[in-house]
This record gives sequence, structure tokens and C-alpha cells, in this order.
Amino acid sequence: MIQEKTQFQNLEQFLNSLPQLHKVLHINLRENLIDDEGVLRLGYGLLKCLSLSNLTLDLSKNKIGYKGASFLGICLGECINLKNLTLYLSNHFFYKNQNQIGDEGASKLGFGLGKCTNLQNLTLYLDYNKIGETGASGLSSGLRMCTNLSNLTINLEENKIGEKGALDLSSGLEKCTNLQSLALKLEINQIGDEGVKRLGSSLGKYTNLSNLKLYLRYNNIGDDGASGLGFGLGKCANLSNLTLDLGNHYHNHSSNKIGIQGGSSLCSGLGKCSHLSILTLDLSNSKIQKSNQVKAKCLKSKRLVFLKIDL
Repeated sequence: MIQEKTQFQNLEQFLNSLPQLHKVLHINLRENLIDDEGVLRLGYGLLKCLSLSNLTLDLSKNKIGYKGASFLGICLGECINLKNLTLYLSNHFFYKNQNQIGDEGASKLGFGLGKCTNLQNLTLYLDYNKIGETGASGLSSGLRMCTNLSNLTINLEENKIGEKGALDLSSGLEKCTNLQSLALKLEINQIGDEGVKRLGSSLGKYTNLSNLKLYLRYNNIGDDGASGLGFGLGKCANLSNLTLDLGNHYHNHSSNKIGIQGGSSLCSGLGKCSHLSILTLDLSNSKIQKSNQVKAKCLKSKRLVFLKIDL
């Protein structure tokens, strides 16, 4: 008989269960000193879960490298009935000796997930993992094969994907034509003006996207980047709910530097989203300093039923 839902907080406990009976799994191995060898054992257990359709796997704050992430991708790719996956490989920014999957790990994880062609909902937390543009590109190359995805969240906070990585990530996902909800957490990634302009241009091609959350703090974005981002997002014909975070908590060398011109152009572009009804925009601690001009640009949209702007 298929077990509808099972939760484990211990690797041995999971391995000693009856994996072939699991349909819904929640495995929490957070801060368990799991290394690549541990992932190997975990992966072999997952390969036996022939009926698995829903998996939440928390491997945050462990000691997993590119080999472990690569093997995990292979094993998940064999779970052909998987429809819903939430995977945490996050780290805490204070601690260095934790998961470091790097470019190779991210690429091979993406390649494996690309074989999960029945995936509809996917959440990936890969923050603080030393992933560069090659890793971001490889990750999206795999995920573009998941054409049944409707909801996708990717957290790549504080990596180094840069301008090209941001473009490759978003352009690769254009193939996921059923995508309706997308959240990209790309804070502290050295994206810059050109990167965010190209990101906006790519996102403008997402024909079915209705909900978008885009977090871009500390990416050295100025007026030119903000204007280009607004122009691109203005082409999202079906976008109804947008959260856009371009603010700063404090100022440093990578802070965004958006002024009145950039903020106004951004809002002018967003005003072209013909179905946008909910807008949450954060430009806090930028160079705008409480400008009514920026707010006025957004308020011109007659369709908005909710508007929140932090300056």
C-alpha cells in the first residue's frame, strides 16, 4: 500500500524505511554534517522511491560539494513521477565550511532535474554556494527541459553569476512556456546595468507569466539598468502581480544607485504591463530620496488595485 506522506529527520531512519512505498516525502537533514558520501547513501535511497511525486529535501548547512550535488541530480532525474520538488542546499553567510557546490555542482544538478519532465512546481535554494556564470548557465540549460513547470523559485543570493549568468538563466527558462509564477532571488551577484537590462528583455518574452518576484539588491544597478529593466518587463503581457526589490539595506561598493531618472523610467515601463494590478516596489536607500515624481509615474496606471513603493 502506498504511504501518502512520510517525514524523516535522520538519514538512517529514511534508509531503513520502505522507500518503494513513499509517495510524499519530507526529509529534513539540515545541519547534519552530511558530506558527499552521505549524499551518495541518500541518493541510493531516493532511487528506490519509484512512486515518489512530492519531495521536500532540506540539506542546508551541511558539507556537500560538487560531487554530492552532481550525484543528487542524477538520482532526482530518475524520479520520473516527481511533480513537486523543494530542495534546500543553502548556507549561512557567517559560516564558510558548509555546502559549496560551485559551477560544476549547479550545472549537473540542473542536468539531472531536466530529466524530471513531469515537474510542475520547483523550489531551489542554492544561496552562498560559489556559483558563477557557468553554473547559472548550466542550471538553466537543464531546467529548460522541464516544460511542464508552472511555478518556479530559484534562490541564488550571494553567488557570482554576473551579467552573463543572469541572462543565460532567464533566457534558458524561456522554453518553460507554461510558467505562470516565477521568483528569482539574485541579490549580491555582480549583475550590473547591462545584466539587468538583458534580464528584463528576456523576462519580457515569458508569455504566460502572471506572478513575478525579482530580488536584485546589491547588484550595482544604476539609472540605465533600471530603465532597461522597466522597458523589458513592460512587455510581460499577462503579468498581474509584481514584486521588485532594487533597494539597499546600507551602502557599499555593490549598492544599487538608482536616481530619479532611473526610477521614473522604470515605473513608466511597468505602466505598460496591461494587466498589472498588484505592484510592490522597493527602491529604499537609493539615490531617489522620497521623490513624488517616481510615485506619480506608477499611479498613472488605472489598473493598479494595490501599490506599495519604498523609497
